[in-house]
Amino acid sequence: MINQVDKVRIFNLCCVSLIVTAMTFAIRAGILGDLGQEFGLTGEELGWINAMAFLGFPVATIVGGALYNLLGAKKLITLAFSCHLLGLILTITAGGFWGLLISTFCIGFANGSVEAGCNPLIADLHPENKTTMLNKFHVWFPGGIVIGALISNLMTSFGLAWQLQVAIIIIPTLIYGVLLLKSTFPQFDTQKHSTINNIKSLFSPLYLLFLLCISLTATTELGTQQWIESILGASGASPMLILALITGLMAVGRFYAGALVHRLSPVGTLFFSAIIAAIGIYSMSIATGNMVYLAAILFAIGVTYFWPTVLGCVAEYTPKTGAMGLSVAGGMGMFAVSMWNPVIGGWIDSAKEHAALTETSAEKIDLIAGQIVLGNLVIFPCSLIIIFALLAFIIRKVHSPAKVSAIDAV
Repeated sequence: MINQVDKVRIFNLCCVSLIVTAMTFAIRAGILGDLGQEFGLTGEELGWINAMAFLGFPVATIVGGALYNLLGAKKLITLAFSCHLLGLILTITAGGFWGLLISTFCIGFANGSVEAGCNPLIADLHPENKTTMLNKFHVWFPGGIVIGALISNLMTSFGLAWQLQVAIIIIPTLIYGVLLLKSTFPQFDTQKHSTINNIKSLFSPLYLLFLLCISLTATTELGTQQWIESILGASGASPMLILALITGLMAVGRFYAGALVHRLSPVGTLFFSAIIAAIGIYSMSIATGNMVYLAAILFAIGVTYFWPTVLGCVAEYTPKTGAMGLSVAGGMGMFAVSMWNPVIGGWIDSAKEHAALTETSAEKIDLIAGQIVLGNLVIFPCSLIIIFALLAFIIRKVHSPAKVSAIDAV
């Protein structure tokens, strides 16, 4: 049994570790141009460096999910801390392409280890409130992006070197390291938390449906955000301001997710989120100027609950998948984003070629191309509306999470 003080301390250290994860994404985006200039890197080389963060993440979630029951959450989060610290130091001292490649993989692996250790730990510590607490935990991914982006912009405006921007991430890293030392972690029943049983349950139809859901929800959210500069750069609105607006609203929405999830149910929340996300992306595809900000607000409301609520559904409705189920789901989401990224990039290239046939102004070409790509991206949330309606029917048919878990045996 674990006391309330340790419960709170463990939750806080999980949140700080996720802030570190988010700050690495935000600050890396802010210093990418500086890295290219200092080391003479091509766009392709910078792309490979960025790819290491996305590769390290699913590798860690798969490995961490498999080892969670054997090692326990504390050792996985200790691994995350070690890799974060090592990756940040290697980045600061990197002398070129290979140094940055290796350091970015270390950071990506650390980020995945945070997900692999923290998601099942929070679900286990709060068995009656899994989805709400996972939403509160995932407040700190968009929240950390806002923190990282503001710090990067401020330090850049003062002309501070990119090394100092990376070094600032060491501060919250050390904070969650200290919390790690002070925390007493719970001991779980090893028979109930069996990796072999978890793996067997991964092949249930319901869990496989959840994997499809998270691949589409993650791409709707992160696929749109990652290309926001290219898609909305000519819309008359500031893409970085839109990104800050989106992530800020997501942080607030996730913090107050409990009441909504309890009122609508997790699947109901996802269904209505998909509708709003579709309206938001479509609105961005036809809006210009200040109207883009209003469309972005709708998009933010739509995607706010996607990632943590799908993970909450995995924990609540397929509990036999355990830590492995949460880790594989997280890895699938990030892997899907990495696979769709080049496709989205191809959409942008072909849309610009198409727009260039009728337009001569570069700004007009970029605007039309961005609108075409957003029109393509709306396919993802539209597909999710149908899938979540089907999922709601399945959940209602079996009446309760306990009965849903029986599907694991299929």
